[in-house]
Amino acid sequence: MSRVHIRSGLAIALTATLAGCAGWGGGPDGGGPDTINVLMVNNPQMIDLQRLTEDNFTKTTGIHVNFTVLPENDVRDKISQEFSSQAGQYDVASLSNFEIPIYAKSKWIAPLDAYVQADTGFDQADILPPMTQSLTADDGKLYGEPFYGESSFLMYRKDVLDQAGLRMPANPTWQQVADIAAQVDGKQPGMRGICLRGQPGWGQIFAPLTTVVNTFGGTWFERDWTPRVNSPEFTAATKFYVDLVRAHGENGAPQAGFTECLNNLIQGNTAMWYDATSAAGSLEADKSPVKGKIGYVAAPVDKTRSSGWLYAWSWSIQQASSKKDNAWKFISWASSRQYEELVGQQVGWSSVPAGKRASTYRNPEYLQVASAFAEPTEKAISGADPRDPGVQPRPAIGIQFIDIPEFTDLGTQVSQYVSSAIAGQMSVDEALDRGQRLAEDVAERYRSREEAK
Repeated sequence: MSRVHIRSGLAIALTATLAGCAGWGGGPDGGGPDTINVLMVNNPQMIDLQRLTEDNFTKTTGIHVNFTVLPENDVRDKISQEFSSQAGQYDVASLSNFEIPIYAKSKWIAPLDAYVQADTGFDQADILPPMTQSLTADDGKLYGEPFYGESSFLMYRKDVLDQAGLRMPANPTWQQVADIAAQVDGKQPGMRGICLRGQPGWGQIFAPLTTVVNTFGGTWFERDWTPRVNSPEFTAATKFYVDLVRAHGENGAPQAGFTECLNNLIQGNTAMWYDATSAAGSLEADKSPVKGKIGYVAAPVDKTRSSGWLYAWSWSIQQASSKKDNAWKFISWASSRQYEELVGQQVGWSSVPAGKRASTYRNPEYLQVASAFAEPTEKAISGADPRDPGVQPRPAIGIQFIDIPEFTDLGTQVSQYVSSAIAGQMSVDEALDRGQRLAEDVAERYRSREEAK
């Protein structure tokens, strides 16, 4: 998942400017019946929302919003503490499609179906179906609305491939990508063939790598919780990934994450990059040296029809909130088509929190600034299947992750081994054998729970 978006420099500046504002990183203000408390991540799109709320949402509805805005790791910890205690201090929080099904199962967040049905102006049908699916829990109820979303695709330098006499297929296989990487590696001074994340972290290296595992026919767990981390398919995918990045990948690959690969492509240090669709806004920004030079095609595949991931920062209501009606009014505004148009008009169309609504990709004003990547982004998100991302049934929803609380630790620990393999400090077989033992511990817990039912 990406963590850096179009205007990271602006975000830093705004953080300094807004640090003294009420609610920035502080505790909630209880306020009156027409005040709600929102706890959210400090990404640029969220900061735009904070700036636009008073003069637009509050002016129209009379509902005041107190924001608590924190960095991602901090906000995840605080939301977990607040919602698990069900103290009701915060009415709304920004959660991803990883947390929402887990929180729903714990009954920490409220179902939204009744609000969606009553609010005809919200237009749930306009939300891209994979987003709705990923925010729907096992009980069939909807627990979140997306603010912005992303999938993954392959980005490449059109001019570099043209000069080498190469053509990028619209739907490449991973072997085709590896072959192209080998042919363009070093064709320009200091330019490597491809950039792939090697930085440890369940949301770093394993965001792209798990999609490779899926399309190579592998999985972390089979439906009955049989762990498959050192299976032939998982091993083949990981060896392919490690070999590719070691042979034709970026310098310093074991420490390279989303930001490092983004910088490598912008600075001309790599010819290709497989990563988040949200990166395109930075690549096509007015001051980007590669603006207009990048091509965008579907996530590479092997055994599956598609392999792009799915991620969304979304809104949920705490179950203990006493102000659910007003909380929904805020969510329905923040995730609406009308809010996107407001951002386009007052902030700029390149700053629209896109990736969630079909109508965004029919908006001529948005398409004027996003023409290079809008269609492949919509196709990537629409083609993602969070409940069936591979070749076999899974025990939990998720494409680039397994939607269980234990995955954050499991994925992070295994990622450290795989990153060590990229650094040449251990073999892939050893890395995945260690990972298999960790996965067996997780599997045992879930099997025991199933037997206890």
